[in-house]
Amino acid sequence: MAPTLVAAAVGALLAAALLGAAFDRRAVAVVVAAAVAPDLDALASLVVPGATNALLHSIWLPLFAAGALYWDAVVSGESRFRARFGWRGVRIVWVALAAFLVAGVGTDLFGSEGANLLYPAHDAYYRIDGRLLFSTREGIVQTFVALGADGPGILPIASPGTTASHAIPTFVNPDGRPGLALDADRELSLVRSAWQLVVVAAAVATLAVRFGRREVTE
Repeated sequence: MAPTLVAAAVGALLAAALLGAAFDRRAVAVVVAAAVAPDLDALASLVVPGATNALLHSIWLPLFAAGALYWDAVVSGESRFRARFGWRGVRIVWVALAAFLVAGVGTDLFGSEGANLLYPAHDAYYRIDGRLLFSTREGIVQTFVALGADGPGILPIASPGTTASHAIPTFVNPDGRPGLALDADRELSLVRSAWQLVVVAAAVATLAVRFGRREVTE
């Protein structure tokens, strides 16, 4: 799974880009918390077999939350959520949902371990991988959309296994299986590559600039 610090950084960038007038420390904290929330299923893997990248990485929870919020804010005649928390609360929740999906689930879905998107209705991890480039010899080359008989389909989706066969190691649960091994070797990955460090640095710099401008305007 992608390091939690990277998910938090992507969530912070989304907060800076999407919160608009609702941007403040508390709103950013809510969005970043939503971005890292899916990683908490690693704790559940100590009890629930294969819960990592499955229990909180499935689409059901954010779909239900988005549907309920849309019904309350758009379809219903009078929004109870807006009446209680105002336009600011609605904006923060929508951005938090985006962070949950993009930063929390997306970084793993497009990563090496994948995400169990339909768990528990359908037990299968999915991983999306592809490339987009321009070649002077071949022109534009991309592998994300391939509709031909030899292609992988709309998206190059592969399944690395199920909760029974695909164990994802984490700092909390190094072997990915139920049970707490106190003597196990644990590694806490903050960043695993240079580009991830760039994302974290960009998030820190972006928040610093946004908060600095906000203090000046106040």
